[in-house]
Amino acid sequence: MTSIKHYEKRMLAVCDYIYKHLDDDLTVEALCDVACFSKYHFHRQFTHFMGVGVFKFVQQLRLKRASYELVFMEKKRIIDIAMSAKFDHPESFSRAFKKAYSQSPSDFRRHPNLEKLGLNFYKPDKQLSPSMTVNIVDFDTTKIALLKHRGAPSRIMESVAIFREWRKLSGLSPITKSRTFNIIYEDPAVVAADDFRCDLAAEVMSEVDDNEYGVINSTLAGGRYAVVRHFGPYDSISRCLYFLYGEWLPDSGEELGDAPCFFQYHNHFPEVAEHELITDVYLPLK
Repeated sequence: MTSIKHYEKRMLAVCDYIYKHLDDDLTVEALCDVACFSKYHFHRQFTHFMGVGVFKFVQQLRLKRASYELVFMEKKRIIDIAMSAKFDHPESFSRAFKKAYSQSPSDFRRHPNLEKLGLNFYKPDKQLSPSMTVNIVDFDTTKIALLKHRGAPSRIMESVAIFREWRKLSGLSPITKSRTFNIIYEDPAVVAADDFRCDLAAEVMSEVDDNEYGVINSTLAGGRYAVVRHFGPYDSISRCLYFLYGEWLPDSGEELGDAPCFFQYHNHFPEVAEHELITDVYLPLK
């Protein structure tokens, strides 16, 4: 078991290195050095662990970032997005993007299939339990503007786009003026897709006016919360909840409070790289 965990750590170290150096010219030699594996076996080991070859994995991460830039960075030219994704020619970028997203980059920018935004191409079977520091804090009751998402988790970006448009019109910048939250009611891994519920929220100082976007007034419950900080891609935030519920809570002597969990986002992709994302995960306590 110890040797297996050590092997997994080495592979996850490679993934972490790739996230942090996505704009570099990644080589087999550099990745093998990180993993401490022979270059003669590295490709097969990585493919076995991640379910996809290492350079396909790198390209998929770059295309994922490109999909966000096409939608949320309207002023960035497609040719510049292609260069950021390490494609030498716009044509090769367009072919790779269309193969992954079933739309050309220009079509995706004009009429994005938001269910495919940030498409997860790979699903690693192996995940290590994260080492986390838990802090217990007193959270003040917070007035929020809220948009309900009901339905498949794969369609949440459609709700994000609606909420983002309302925020732009309201002047509530997610970074400079207003804290951003996501309230979670179910585990998307265990609930039926149509039964999944979560709320998108932003801190407000005054009442939200009636609007065509479905954004309403609400509050985040104040009280005691256990908080862990997640660094990195949104895709793995659920590991924080599994850690809090499954490892920390049983030995903590604490009891759960009567409120849902929520996330607080301190920055946003693609404004920052995925490995630079910071998200606090709040678990309510009595």
